[in-house]
Amino acid sequence: MTQHLADALATPTGTRPGWWREAVIYQVYPRSFADSNGDGMGDLEGVRSRLPYLKELGVDAVWLSPFYASPQADAGYDVADYRAIDPMFGTLHDADAVIREAHALGLRIIVDLVPNHCSDQHEWFKQALREGPGTPLRERFHFRPGRGADGAEPPNDWESIFGGPAWTRVADGEWYLHLFAPEQPDFNWEHPAVQDEFRSILRFWLDLGTDGFRIDVAHGLVKAPGLPDLGRDEQLKLLGNQVLPFFDQDGVHEIYRSWRLVLDEYAGDRIGVAEAWTPSADRTALYLRPDELHQAFNFHYLNTGWDAEALRASIDDSLDAMRPVGAPTTWVLSNHDVVRHVTRYGGGAQGLARARAAALLMLALPGSAYVYQGEELGLPEVLDLPDGVRQDPSFFKENGQDGLRDGCRVPLPWSGSEAPYGFGSGGSWLPQPAEWAGLSVAAQTGDPASTLELYRTALRLRRERAELGAGDAVQWLEAPAGVLAFRRGGFVCTVNTTPEPVRLPAPGTVLLASTELTDPEVLPADAAVWWQG
Repeated sequence: MTQHLADALATPTGTRPGWWREAVIYQVYPRSFADSNGDGMGDLEGVRSRLPYLKELGVDAVWLSPFYASPQADAGYDVADYRAIDPMFGTLHDADAVIREAHALGLRIIVDLVPNHCSDQHEWFKQALREGPGTPLRERFHFRPGRGADGAEPPNDWESIFGGPAWTRVADGEWYLHLFAPEQPDFNWEHPAVQDEFRSILRFWLDLGTDGFRIDVAHGLVKAPGLPDLGRDEQLKLLGNQVLPFFDQDGVHEIYRSWRLVLDEYAGDRIGVAEAWTPSADRTALYLRPDELHQAFNFHYLNTGWDAEALRASIDDSLDAMRPVGAPTTWVLSNHDVVRHVTRYGGGAQGLARARAAALLMLALPGSAYVYQGEELGLPEVLDLPDGVRQDPSFFKENGQDGLRDGCRVPLPWSGSEAPYGFGSGGSWLPQPAEWAGLSVAAQTGDPASTLELYRTALRLRRERAELGAGDAVQWLEAPAGVLAFRRGGFVCTVNTTPEPVRLPAPGTVLLASTELTDPEVLPADAAVWWQG
């Protein structure tokens, strides 16, 4: 029944095949979305109960971060069983209920898939440790003898993304590779059993009715032959800037071609979305050739600052890179791994004004847009979490990431004047700020000046107007320095990234503005306006 519902779902605009080409996809971080049983942790039943809210918001699909069985060494990105639900989130029946109810509401479901690594509690890895060196299970991971006297040094100089060596030594003297935490051993994707297992996992979730997969560390599966030394330290500074021996190797593309064959076995436009940190938009486009994946996150755009010239260059580069492979460009401002953009853009009133304008800019661009839970409420990063409540593994490592990812994962405020603001009846796993009472869904609903109603209106207009989302180009218009202006059919978007108002002839009738307009020919500071041209 679920598959039939998925096949029958309409495209966002009904103007072309491929719902994903124009979709607005909402990221749910399950442990921080809604808690149904009062244990302080969000769960799948909480997600199911809030699906009508997402339908009313106006999104097309929901991406669920990992909910698999896991020791939670890295918030579920250390998977022990890819076909089981962690009890903290519920059961497989709960996952099925989320998919079925989402489809009944006209929403699609994308699940997170973690193929680069698993948990050290995965049965394969536990058995590999028991069997010892030279045994078949060890070949499914990257086990190597060490270097130096008695093999006491790691096999190469690779560093973990979370800090420290990317190798851990086991009791029998061998070392295993983990690009992330030691609890996350990397799979060896040259082994046929690994490839067969993940094609089976894809089919398991597709049979349950999921509409696609967000592929974690999609650029990391294949390592350079021989696992060569990189030859320098501070390797984190190279991420996203250079091709590295452990990231963005050309061999990953054959894997995704085999996955595309599986996805295409199923009706209803099932998709693959790459989380691929690459040195350029052109390298990202390689993942989206017609026989590979469907979308990739646009980290180049996410990392662009609030500057008109830089934003225009990023938009042009992104559209130009995707056009030759026929893939839609994606746009994203925040996710569960980066500082929320209200704070990145300066915080306070200025950061919120820029974030609201950035949302209208993003939603006016051709392609698909991603919304991270809570950005529609204008939530800022929580910067003052006590050390004792943090769970980000990189927080506990020297020389790793900044370790502050917990600040963007604080549970959502739904209603009420005191924490946990309707998140659940038993508190929240990370403390919520007192000022979030005024940012709750209930507090913002019906307030035309609120960020929530701005998103609701923008998403409604985006669905109603065929030129929004569709296509692969924008027509830039003349504008003063610091201002972006572009046309798409009968629609015009203007954005002022400067701290001062700018006089600009009105290109039409106002459809929506990120802030109050007192004069249609004056574009306020840090503001965006949609026009009927």
